[in-house]
Amino acid sequence: MKRHAACLFTIGMLAGPAFGAEINLRAIGIVSTHQHHTALEREFYSTLADETGLDIAVNFNPLDVVGVNMQDTFRLVRSGTFDIVEITIGSAARDDPFVEGLDLIGVSPDIEALEKTVEAYRAAFEERVAERFNARVMALWPYGPQMFYCSSDVESLEDLAGKKVRSFTPTMSALLEWLGASPVTLQFAEVYPALQRGVADCALTSATSGNTGNWPEVTKNLMPLGVSWSMQGHFMNLDSWNRLSPEAQEKLSAAFEDLETQYWDMARELSQMAVNCNVGKQPCEGYVEYDMTLVEPSESDREKLHQAVTAVVLPTWGEACDSSMSGCSEIWNATVGAAHGLSID
Repeated sequence: MKRHAACLFTIGMLAGPAFGAEINLRAIGIVSTHQHHTALEREFYSTLADETGLDIAVNFNPLDVVGVNMQDTFRLVRSGTFDIVEITIGSAARDDPFVEGLDLIGVSPDIEALEKTVEAYRAAFEERVAERFNARVMALWPYGPQMFYCSSDVESLEDLAGKKVRSFTPTMSALLEWLGASPVTLQFAEVYPALQRGVADCALTSATSGNTGNWPEVTKNLMPLGVSWSMQGHFMNLDSWNRLSPEAQEKLSAAFEDLETQYWDMARELSQMAVNCNVGKQPCEGYVEYDMTLVEPSESDREKLHQAVTAVVLPTWGEACDSSMSGCSEIWNATVGAAHGLSID
């Protein structure tokens, strides 16, 4: 009881509202090891009053500083524990499979395809999040293509058979099982020691996140086959949102739209630079330089990923989503599916 009370007190001190401003908001965000993304988020909140002209103060802390599990973030914004929460959508999808439909494995093979996916799904996604989590979508953006970091020799997707591979979404796990691998669900902070100790043989994340998380210290091969994008979102509790004046809502929306654009630009610009640094190739700026071995994915690997989409990813997700929400597959087919010529039967 005492430990529990102490924990709540600590979180309250970290996340408690600021004083002296008309609008006080509590926000939690990106894990601090993602240094470039965290720096942008921290700057965004610290300059929000100047940028919007609002009398606003945001008490911001990264998830790991507050000690929040990424899987619980939708619940925290729904309850109003925090006013604004940055969420790794796939990791929090256990509370509602529908939200994972934004970034299903293999559906968006490049960033242009991902833009089509988000454009097609956004309205339905926003409606579901409001209904299910009492939250407003403020921004949606990707970290970057999720690729394989492996501590042992891997030359193709076929070499993943029999290996333990870190996963963080249900459809990612479905892909790995289809490839003969054993998915291991791990939070980002747990991956480095898991790779170091052999709890996992490989792990999936973006080139940028892997570098800033020091994964190349405990892995040797990098296969830059982007299977998904680790879609992120900033969400605001609807009760907090509705307390704002129309003018404040308009200005805050515009600020988050600009933040979204900046994060999309980061996904485009930083991914290749981080790959270069991971494998010791120039130019390498802004990241730590390592000497991993680059394993270029083959056309066979890309075809195998495409096969997995129709063979296991869409059926697995469709069944899970339909069981929790009537008509889920039909909504996805009419939005993302129509944009990419795919269908869940």
